[in-house]
Amino acid sequence: MIELFRPTFEWIKDDWVSNRFRFCVELLAWAISIGCAITMAATVPNPPLLILYPIWITGCALYAWAAFTRKSFGMLANYLLLTTIDSVGLIRMLT
Repeated sequence: MIELFRPTFEWIKDDWVSNRFRFCVELLAWAISIGCAITMAATVPNPPLLILYPIWITGCALYAWAAFTRKSFGMLANYLLLTTIDSVGLIRMLT
């Protein structure tokens, strides 16, 4: 069974070795994303948006930075757009 996942573990190890700081940033962004999704699902229909929205936006911005450092245009465009859309949504919610 371990042999089945060996290529994945090697890929993760290579990613860690190539840029440890980016690896940690992406891991943090992933944890933020999962944490926000679980919190949203657990608190529907009244999620704590004033808390979740800024955290979610931060996670998207972290992913955008990581995509930029990877030279991944598709991910960069996606996360910059999400950061922008959700920032506008947060501003509209606050005003």
